Amino acid sequence: MKFYNSIGPNPKMVRMYMAERGLSIDTQEVDIMAAENRGDEYTKRNPRGQIPCLELDDGTVLAEITAICEYLDEINGTSALVGTTPLARAITRMWMRRADLYVCEPLANGFRFAEGLPMFESRMLCRPEAADGLKAMAANGLAWFDANLGEGAWLAGKDFTIADCLLFAFLEFGASVGQPIPAECTNVQAWYDRVAARPSASA
Repeated sequence: MKFYNSIGPNPKMVRMYMAERGLSIDTQEVDIMAAENRGDEYTKRNPRGQIPCLELDDGTVLAEITAICEYLDEINGTSALVGTTPLARAITRMWMRRADLYVCEPLANGFRFAEGLPMFESRMLCRPEAADGLKAMAANGLAWFDANLGEGAWLAGKDFTIADCLLFAFLEFGASVGQPIPAECTNVQAWYDRVAARPSASA
């Protein structure tokens, strides 16, 4: 199989998962700055042009980060990163969904419609007038996480999971594009620092 990688929070999340599992997969870099992911060669594999994707030996392509991680987890033996029981997997997916809806998507689109507009306006439907509101939504989502995380170690409970990988990757990205963790979100900052101390954070 082959992992198509690039800069950005989505591939970072999968790389963190693979680092946590100790998985080594043949990797091909895709230059998203040069729009290589929008060219014919790449979109034959993934029509949406998203990065990352995982091409299996039979030619099947998985293009969504949760699907990629769950597939790799199942074929390599289940782990606490995704969940070893139906309940654990459901809780992990619940926190993944919350991170996606309340923080990651509004944060990313807030960037795409503002600072990232010169890069993205020719590649996707952009709404610059929505940028400030989206950034506010992401900050509001982080406030919710801050209140609900409390002083717990990880998002989904006692085990570090792909939900932690996802939110960390996007908050790391957010800090680099003018959307840092709000100063009042002290629980989120403490959680972020715990994740940053893990070797996988540098994947």
